[in-house]
Amino acid sequence: MGQLQRIATVGHVTEMTDHIPLIGGRDGEAVSHVGIWILQGRLTKMAAPAPPAPRSQARAQPPPHGATPITVARRTMRNRPPTSVFLTIEGIDGAGKSSHLESIRAHFVERGRTVVMTREPGGTTLAETLRTLILRDPMDPLTEVLLIFAARRDHLTQVIEPALARGDVVICDRFTDSTFAYQGHGRQFDLSVLATLEHWVQNAVRPDLTLWFDLSPQVAAQRLAGARAPDRFEAEQLAFFDRVRAGYAERAAAEPGRFRRIDASATREETAALVQATLAAWDSSRLRHGTRPDVD
Repeated sequence: MGQLQRIATVGHVTEMTDHIPLIGGRDGEAVSHVGIWILQGRLTKMAAPAPPAPRSQARAQPPPHGATPITVARRTMRNRPPTSVFLTIEGIDGAGKSSHLESIRAHFVERGRTVVMTREPGGTTLAETLRTLILRDPMDPLTEVLLIFAARRDHLTQVIEPALARGDVVICDRFTDSTFAYQGHGRQFDLSVLATLEHWVQNAVRPDLTLWFDLSPQVAAQRLAGARAPDRFEAEQLAFFDRVRAGYAERAAAEPGRFRRIDASATREETAALVQATLAAWDSSRLRHGTRPDVD
C-alpha cells in the first residue's frame, strides 16, 4: 500500500480515477488505491472515475503535465452480512423526521435486532466537531462540501461500516441524499463533483432503505418559526428549500426501489402510522425476496 504524501500547496484536482487494481485486504475487505492529481490553482472539475479494469488489463495512467500524484488507500466492504440493514431518514428542515426516529428504532428492537442510531453530519468525535463548523461558520460551497464528505468518511469507517459488518441495523438521520439535495440543488453545486466524491468516499456503501419525509417548504417554515435559533441552513430562504425538495424528488425518482416517500403534511400520529406501515411492507418484501431486496 502506498503512503500518503504530504502536499505543500493545495491545488485543484483535475483527475480522480481508480487507476490501480484491487489488492487483497483483511477481514473480508478489499483495498484499492485512488489516484489524485494535484495542480496549482483551485478545484474546477473532477471527472467521475471509470470502473476499475480487470487485474490483467489494469494500467496506471500517466499524470497530467506538472502534476504531483498522491495515493489514498480505500477499503470497501465485501461479504456484508445479509442481516445488516442501513436505513436513512431524509427531508427538509421542519419536515418532522427526527421526531419519528425513536419509533423507527423500536420497530427493529421489537424484532430482536441490535440498532445503531447515528446522524450526519456527525456520529463521531471528529464528525461532530465538523458538524459545528458546517452549521455555524460562514464558508463557500466547496469548503462546505469537502467538510461534509470528510465527516462522512470518518463516520463510515468508525461507526457505519463496523456496525454493518456485525450485521446490525444502522439508522442514520441524513446521509448522502442530503448532500445532493442541500449542496447540489440548494447551493447549486456541481452534481458531477458530488458524484465523484460519493464514489470516492463511500465506494459501494449506500442505504438499503431511505424514508423521505416530504413537506412543502412553506409548511416547514411555519413549523420551525420560533422553535429555536436557526442554523445556517434553517436560515435560508424558501427558494433554497424549494430547490432542496426538488433535489430529493430527483433522487427518489432515480432510485424508486430504495426510497419511500412519507407524506409529512399529516398529523404526527398519522405520519407515525404511515412510517410503521412502510416499514412493515419493507419487512415483508425482504421475506419474499431474501434480505435487502432493493439493493442491486
